[in-house]
Formats: sequence, C-alpha cells, structure tokens
Amino acid sequence: MPELPEVETVRRGLAPVLEGARLAHVAVNRPDLRWPLPENMAGRLTGATITALRRRSKYILADLDTGETLIIHLGMSGRMIVSDPAAGDGRDMLGEFHHLHPGLAKHDHVVLQTDTGARVVFNDARRFGAMDLAPTDALDAHWLLKGIGPEPFANAFNEPYLVAAFAGRRSPVKSVLLDQRVVAGLGNIYVCEALYRARISPLRHAGRISSARVAHLVPVIRDVLADAIAAGGSSLRDYRQADGELGYFQHSFQVYGREGAACQTPDCAGIIRRKTQSGRSSFYCASCQR
Repeated sequence: MPELPEVETVRRGLAPVLEGARLAHVAVNRPDLRWPLPENMAGRLTGATITALRRRSKYILADLDTGETLIIHLGMSGRMIVSDPAAGDGRDMLGEFHHLHPGLAKHDHVVLQTDTGARVVFNDARRFGAMDLAPTDALDAHWLLKGIGPEPFANAFNEPYLVAAFAGRRSPVKSVLLDQRVVAGLGNIYVCEALYRARISPLRHAGRISSARVAHLVPVIRDVLADAIAAGGSSLRDYRQADGELGYFQHSFQVYGREGAACQTPDCAGIIRRKTQSGRSSFYCASCQR
C-alpha cells in the first residue's frame, strides 16, 4: 500500500492539473470501490472548482468551492493517471502522441475532466481504494480521518511529543510507529528504514528506549521521508507517479527487502534479518540496531 512519500508524490503530480481547475465533467463508472461511493458523486463534483489539493496521512484531499472535500485513498493498486493533450501528454496504446485522450481501460472507475481539457482517471484493479465526499469544515471528524496523529513534517510532531507517546509503552517500537494515531502516514517500508538509520531494533519495547534516542527518531523519520519524496517514492508493485513514472527510492533501501545481505553500516559485519511482527516483515541488523 502506498505510504506517505508515494501519496505526497502523487499529490504533487496532480496539483498543477487540478488546483484551481473546474471539473467540467465527472464520470463514475461503478457504484463502489472498497466501500460504496458517495451518493450522486458525479453530480456533486461536476461544475465544482478544486481550490486546494492537500494530503492528510495517506489520503489526498481535494477541497472544492462547494464546501465539500473529495477524499481519495489509493489502496493497494489505485493509480491517478493524468493526460493533458494540450501539454502533449496524451498517449494511445502504442505509446504515440495524439490530440485525444487515451481510451479508457477496464479498471478506470472515476474520470475527472477539467475545463482546461486535462483528464485525471482513478484506476484501481483490486478496488481496495476509496473515495468519499465530506464537508470541508468537518473533515477532522470524518471516520477515515478521525484520530489520526500529527504529520511527520508538522510542528506538532516534535521530540517532546514522541517521547511522551513512547513513555510506558510495552509494544515494540515498530508497532508504535505504525500506529496512525501516533504519527500519520508511516508504513512498513519507512519505519524499517528510519529505525535502521536511528540504530534502534524494531523488536525493542518503545517504553524501554531512552528519551534521547526517541527524540533522535524525529529528525531521522523526516529525513527518510524527505529522501523518499525526492526520489518519487518506492515502486514495489503497482505504484507509479501521476505521470506514469516509477519511483526510485527502492534503490536506496538499506534494510527493507534485503534479508541475508550485508549491513551497510561501516565496520559492521552484521547481516540483514527478517522477522514477522503483527503479520508484517521487519528488516533490521541485529548487530548495530539495539
């Protein structure tokens, strides 16, 4: 499932096309994705102008001038595909440029056509993605967003906050960081990478880590996420950027998916191990992560 860097990369790719654009036509080609789509979704979106395109955790939020916000979750295989013939971005099945949009594919479930002629298609083969409409001024109370913790790049996510969040916790630090109530948007990949950079074992109980080491996690997490965003995210299965390009951060993984490989820490003779925690694989070096 796309994590914060992938969702942020998609948001940035969509922003030049959607922010400030009026939705001239919207087609909803099925009644549901992971859950039922909102009632009269096409009618509520058609004619609306997208005033801002934001991200909250792993959700893309499109604020509308109607007072509603379109909530988008990519799920396991969801993709937002942009075509803009005016910019020479329309391609047919042979990869040749032409003046029309490419034809719709089998799993193109929602189509947003802007007044500038650009088109954004939500394609989701597995239909684990989701869309909903909610009042903009009540988003924090929406069931998908309620209770989500601070954003990693926000001022509220700081050293004293994380130290307090870890205090007394008997759960493994990996599980605590994956809890969206503690910090928004982190997933398995980037928690593994952040814990490696911080030299903290994913098996260690959060409440048994010194305050200084917990505080050090804050800038480390931000650095890992910033590096991943700069690389366009990580492409492991279905993920692509809005322009169809792959992300490249997977080529920079230091532990994730590297079971049996040598640790990259200088002068460390350790080997990357894999252990299942709560149904997810944790990758770490037992020699330098304590």
